[in-house]
Amino acid sequence: MLEIEIFSDAICPWCFIGKRRLESALRAATPDGQLDPQVTLRWRPYLLYPNAPVEGVDRADMLRRRYGPRGDKGRVPALILAEAASEQIELRYDLIKRTPNTRAAHRLLEWVYAHCGWRAQHEMAEILFQAYFCRGQDVGDPTVLGALAEPFGFSADATDGVLHGSGEQGAQYDADLNQQLERGLELGVSGVPGYVMAGAYLLPGAQSVDTMLAIIQRAKVKFGTT
Repeated sequence: MLEIEIFSDAICPWCFIGKRRLESALRAATPDGQLDPQVTLRWRPYLLYPNAPVEGVDRADMLRRRYGPRGDKGRVPALILAEAASEQIELRYDLIKRTPNTRAAHRLLEWVYAHCGWRAQHEMAEILFQAYFCRGQDVGDPTVLGALAEPFGFSADATDGVLHGSGEQGAQYDADLNQQLERGLELGVSGVPGYVMAGAYLLPGAQSVDTMLAIIQRAKVKFGTT
């Protein structure tokens, strides 16, 4: 069995693209088109905007400050749009009003993993990507996040600790999050997506399906356990 840790942020388009390519690589390794049963996945945190306020920032204002008059929120590099389209993703940047602080989203991913397992966490990552990139939802808003996580049994009882990061539970989630952020740096994760296999080998970036498949197959031989 090989564990692949996916260092990612819910507002990273290449992470969304990379997720779809990883799934294609894992399905290519099986005759029935299911995810490779010899691999488990574990989503880990990365913050594209670590200093963003809790409430996030207005995306149009942020782009104008960064790029001046060229900072049109609907303008997206053609390469990203094309690569996303190749994975059946329609990026709707024109719908995105806020660039969120994603700490709450990362805490939610950890909650889903702890309560529902890695497959559910993987599904939750897809839900977050689609919410942000395809519907323009604010994935830093606790109300939005709570609604997205309802299918996994998330309830109001967990809102304060998980989504608001308050109390003893919230402090523990934040401590774990900070530990993984630091660990990512130690592993060489300087951008996302980053795929760490068996806690030892880092594959950076949204690689092609063929590249991911070849490296995963080698990693299963070198690092896999029974």
